[in-house]
Amino acid sequence: MDKFMQAAIDEARQGLAEGGIPIGSVIVHRGQIIGRGHNRRIQQGSVIRHGEMDALENAGRQPAEVYQASVLYTTLSPCAMCSGAILLYGIPKVIVGEHTTFLGEEALLRSRGVEVVVLQDPACTALMQEFIARNPALWNEDIGESAEPAGG
Repeated sequence: MDKFMQAAIDEARQGLAEGGIPIGSVIVHRGQIIGRGHNRRIQQGSVIRHGEMDALENAGRQPAEVYQASVLYTTLSPCAMCSGAILLYGIPKVIVGEHTTFLGEEALLRSRGVEVVVLQDPACTALMQEFIARNPALWNEDIGESAEPAGG
């Protein structure tokens, strides 16, 4: 396994151990992790602290050239919010652990010139499937879906 995807998985597992949603991410520049994070929406009561957003926040202020020469690893396909941040900062490549449990905005990223590589890693899929089965309401909240049927 790629050591950077393993680092993202480690972040996802840390988030789960903290009582959060198991999605992790790392940002790599020239072979070094400059930002790592995991979904902290539950832990911090945040509406935006997805794994990718947490990794960006933890990378801190960087010159545009750094982000434009970086690779973002994430255990799950990036949602619209995270994809917007990827586009805003010009990150040219995203490595996705899996997109079976959630297919984010990969088509948008590709249409804007971002290279998207999907690994379909079994560890990433298992983390999400187990979490979703145990916590469907939290998962729906995380992806902005109503826990109740429309009109209910």
